[in-house]
Amino acid sequence: MVPPDFDSPAEERLHRKQELAAAFRLFGKFGFSEGVAGHITARDPEHPDRFWVNPFGMSFSQIRVSDLVLVDHDGTVVEGEHPVNRAAFCIHSEVHKARPDAVAAAHAHSLHGKAFATLRRPLDPLTQDACAFFEDQGLYEDFRGVVNDTEEGRRIGAALGPHKAVILANHGILTVGQSVAEAAWWFITMERSCQAQLLAMAAGDPQHIDRETALQVREQIGTPLAGWFQLRPLWDQITAEQPDLFD
Repeated sequence: MVPPDFDSPAEERLHRKQELAAAFRLFGKFGFSEGVAGHITARDPEHPDRFWVNPFGMSFSQIRVSDLVLVDHDGTVVEGEHPVNRAAFCIHSEVHKARPDAVAAAHAHSLHGKAFATLRRPLDPLTQDACAFFEDQGLYEDFRGVVNDTEEGRRIGAALGPHKAVILANHGILTVGQSVAEAAWWFITMERSCQAQLLAMAAGDPQHIDRETALQVREQIGTPLAGWFQLRPLWDQITAEQPDLFD
């Protein structure tokens, strides 16, 4: 199984928006919401300087395809009836600029990602799943409160670099991917890997997987195709449970 091909930008746009709505439903199901914080974005296939994002103040668990908002890199709403979180614009506009290869970016204030981010350190290669991020994660250590200017978004994009994820000190985690599904999966599994490392550190002295093995595992489970494929069961589950997301 491989990601689908599309005959037109309109067809690809609809698919990206459907995956985006499904990703929000999954984030809601997993409890990644924290008030009005958090956002996932998908670059528009026809206009790469624009991206689709969740409406400000709407529950992840209620977002539908028709609710998504299209915004450009200047913060102007191009399509949609709802306002956009300024932090979402400031972060994601710069991340998308820094990473033209990335179709999507995901950030939420999930519990274990927030807790781990206070350590201001990368994830260790403690488990097979964590190896997906081995030597493929950035660290942004300059927390300055709520992100409300694009300059801080630019610094976050620089800290992300060429990686699939970045840990935002005292804030949380952010992931990117060549598809919405990939970016969403990296966020989900990184959140769980943060939880696993926190549990292991609380229990004792966790032992690292050696570098050669960690890199080998990363090549097996840390590729864009692997990230896209890993979300397939969750896509099937959420679309069967909550088909109204397609509205």
